[in-house]
Amino acid sequence: MQAAAAALLRRCAVSGFRAAVRRPAGPAAVLHARCYSHGSQESDEEFDARWVTYFNKPDIDAWELRKGINTLVGYDLVPEPKIIDAALRACRRLNDFATAVRILEVVKDKAGPHKEIYPYVIQELRPTLSELGISTPEELGLDKA
Repeated sequence: MQAAAAALLRRCAVSGFRAAVRRPAGPAAVLHARCYSHGSQESDEEFDARWVTYFNKPDIDAWELRKGINTLVGYDLVPEPKIIDAALRACRRLNDFATAVRILEVVKDKAGPHKEIYPYVIQELRPTLSELGISTPEELGLDKA
């Protein structure tokens, strides 16, 4: 039994969880295995700093900006205003107004049913929005469409 478990863990480590679990031919019991990451966890401050640094790169191009936004949107969170601020400034450096407005739309969408989050983010970003000349989706009438 130990040899089977060791082989299962080896398959899990080498090729991932899906390859580790094989379906038996008959009604035999299924061996379950879990592959855990033993790496260090990133704190919220480190996460925010990593994304602010990413968007503050002076040589960021439009593809990198969109890639970063898409990756950030994939997380189960609403980005902190300082991350959005850095992304909006990157949009301004690239003269990409459409992406800037789309970022604000995504923040509103990510807030979901928590109606207090989006107004808070806009309140925190208001000086940046004014400085960069970026209108909110509501100011553009996009919330009525």
